[in-house]
Amino acid sequence: MTTILEKTAGLAAFVRTVDTGSFSEAARAIGSTPSAVSKSVARLERRLGVRLLQRSTRTLGLTAEGSAYYERVAPLLRAIDDAEDVVQQASRASGLLRITASLDLGRTLIAKWIGLFIDRHPDLKVELSLTERNVDLVREGYDLAIRMRDLPDAELVRRKLVDLRTLLAASPDYLTRHGVPERPEDLRRHACLRYLLSGRPFPFAFSDGSSITPDGPFDCDDGGAVREAALGGVGIGYFLYFTVAEALAARRLTHVLPHLACPTMPVYVVHAYGRQLPLRARLFIDFLVERVSTADL
Repeated sequence: MTTILEKTAGLAAFVRTVDTGSFSEAARAIGSTPSAVSKSVARLERRLGVRLLQRSTRTLGLTAEGSAYYERVAPLLRAIDDAEDVVQQASRASGLLRITASLDLGRTLIAKWIGLFIDRHPDLKVELSLTERNVDLVREGYDLAIRMRDLPDAELVRRKLVDLRTLLAASPDYLTRHGVPERPEDLRRHACLRYLLSGRPFPFAFSDGSSITPDGPFDCDDGGAVREAALGGVGIGYFLYFTVAEALAARRLTHVLPHLACPTMPVYVVHAYGRQLPLRARLFIDFLVERVSTADL
């Protein structure tokens, strides 16, 4: 008769391999060797009688059976980690913290601050995934999502972190060549750089409730690329203030229509743990709250 210990043998190796994408990274996460992790997964496959991973010289991928098995066992393994978190002290927090965030928030804020968080909690490993899509936190195994818009999913717990300022900006060279807009209507005669959200151009909005979606020579779903185009004199863009603050201070960009306020954009930290938030996630949320309270955003 198969015992519980025999049934769970290899689970950690399998789940960490899927989470990290390789035997070597999984070994680093669980304090083992790539060879030991590979053998542990192979033993699990033999016991189950199915192939869980497709192996090649360069990549690992889940089989259909492996994907179904992972979706069932990964939450169980994370629940075990969470149970250990309950009895840990903050100074002893350890394990893997998986975060997903939008490109601008991840690159410009989280990556900038992450060193301080790791210094405080050296036994924690942080994995940050940058994407504009709405990640399924439970199915994809993320602890936290940092998002710039609220979501209707009632199963998710959300906490508002900050309201981010927005503005219009262009390079001094562009404004010298094409003139300075004085009213929102003037934007229709200018080259406007449009950020694409879910395939649609994000409107240029103002705090009085009005907005326009002007035309322009460049559309992109990466805010960083839109920012570089503005710096290159291509046209006028609509930006989160913190992403262009340094360029404004250095006069590489100029605030356009400064007499008209633009609306703020709320930022939320989201999780699917309900009241049983793991220590690693709780520490990071507290850290973010601390940082945004003093940042110029």
